[in-house]
Amino acid sequence: MTVPQRLSAVTLGVADVDRATQFYESLGWRRSSGSQDMITFFSLQGGCVLGLFGTEPLADDAGVPAEGSGFRSVTHSIALDSPEQVDAAFGDWVAAGATPVKQPGAAEWGGYTSYVADPDGHLWEILHNPYWPNDEQGRMQLPD
Repeated sequence: MTVPQRLSAVTLGVADVDRATQFYESLGWRRSSGSQDMITFFSLQGGCVLGLFGTEPLADDAGVPAEGSGFRSVTHSIALDSPEQVDAAFGDWVAAGATPVKQPGAAEWGGYTSYVADPDGHLWEILHNPYWPNDEQGRMQLPD
């Protein structure tokens, strides 16, 4: 069997599901009617789902300890169509309560990038990659 090459969902462990939900809604993201008191779902462009679930219950579900802090060795990225869009989105995230981690600017690889952290410390890269443009649905197009 070949495992399908796709990402269906990303679930973030959060300290307070209601607070985290309000943060993402303040960015203009719309919560799915499939959400429940203990978990919130957002449909993202391209078909991936973002889930917000309490840290402890998420760790219990996975069967791992919930302790841990600092860099989690993962970032989430939003690729935009221009450096100006990166600047605007960075400002929107910070206005919504995100912590600025890296101010928008030119990247050594030739793109334009920035980082913010949501209220639970999850890192989001907001970037423009001139080598991998987005298609009409906003999906980053990698070369073959």
